Amino acid sequence: MNTEQRPDVPAEPIRFETKIAVLLREDLEPWQRLNVTAFLVSGLGRQVPEVIGDPYEDADGVSYLPMFRQPVLIFEGTKETLRTAHTRALARALPRAVFTAGLFATGNDRDNRAAVRAVATADLDPVGLAVYGPRNGVDKVLKGARMHP
Repeated sequence: MNTEQRPDVPAEPIRFETKIAVLLREDLEPWQRLNVTAFLVSGLGRQVPEVIGDPYEDADGVSYLPMFRQPVLIFEGTKETLRTAHTRALARALPRAVFTAGLFATGNDRDNRAAVRAVATADLDPVGLAVYGPRNGVDKVLKGARMHP
């Protein structure tokens, strides 16, 4: 094991004042959980660019796309937990992305947006929710959810 300190790696652990979290409905199939998570987090980087770190490069100089600068925590909960978390995220005006049950029947961004637009906020059937914000605010939104196994 190499114990030398590299100049580009900080010695102290980094603690983030913010949190990125995804809440999934507990009854989703495994493929749905992965798909919903990927869709939900894709919007954060565009709306909240500070969540994205620098590009990666391997030892041979091959470049890779930048990724989130901090972990994404995954939670699960009941249908009611999702509805409550959605309401809390709106009340706190946190940056958020929603994936509704109706999006499983669509196949592109245009139809996805139309499916969400066709339903009033109170009538949405969220199966996934991504939120970003101050740690304590995100924790309050997710109250009642549990970490994904």
